[in-house]
Amino acid sequence: MASSTAAEAGAWKWAIRKRVWDALEADGVARAPRPAHHRIPNFDGAAAAADLLGRLEVFLNAQCVKVNPDSPQKQVRFLTLSVLDSQMIPTGCIPEASTPAGAAKYGRPLGLDEKIKVDLIVIGSVAVDPNSGARLGKGEGFAELEYGMLRYMGAIDDSTIIVTTVHDTQLVDDIPLEKLQVHDVPVDIICTPTQVIFTNTTTPKPQGIYWEKLSPEKLSQIRVLRELKARIEHETGTKLPCGPSVKLPQPQASKEEELEELNCL
Repeated sequence: MASSTAAEAGAWKWAIRKRVWDALEADGVARAPRPAHHRIPNFDGAAAAADLLGRLEVFLNAQCVKVNPDSPQKQVRFLTLSVLDSQMIPTGCIPEASTPAGAAKYGRPLGLDEKIKVDLIVIGSVAVDPNSGARLGKGEGFAELEYGMLRYMGAIDDSTIIVTTVHDTQLVDDIPLEKLQVHDVPVDIICTPTQVIFTNTTTPKPQGIYWEKLSPEKLSQIRVLRELKARIEHETGTKLPCGPSVKLPQPQASKEEELEELNCL
């Protein structure tokens, strides 16, 4: 019953995702890997969107940047490595075939006790509302879990700027703020191939990991989360809550990489 309720509550998100994925394919702007569906979609002009981000002061002044590993942010990762003195990709331990100067070559795994300060987060999106900063990912929750772990580490706070790079087709105006969940991550800046949008979002940012939202199936996939849960329970002497059981989609190549990235944090 709980699993069914959770699925129904997220149905509106999947309707928006499908509409955007369909539009990217129909308009001929989706790029490899294809199809665009069920992933952070790559798009024509992804490098141009990254270049607009690369000109912003918030990027140029950053000492440490977290960048997601998806295809449309390849140019963002390149700019971060080539322009900035410091960078953090989610793990720093996964070789990227598309990025010769990738995390495995220049990075190192981070522990949960690492003392770092992340100045800027670049996050992938399926759909984003330029008026509110509300964002939808591909529905797996990896970006939210990474954000929550960084909050736990003290590496970020409410003032940490969150940026996404998307195609203009991915801009929507029908994400209902009242239906967003506490762990949904809003964005402050949107870069498309044609424009930079400052959302001035007032949507609260997540304060950490919401264990009551984390299903047993998701927890079983991610070693670092299991270790963190056990640590907190040992330190506090209190058993943390667990979310409702859900049926997870079959792993895809990109998803397996994201799981490895979280496990290597």
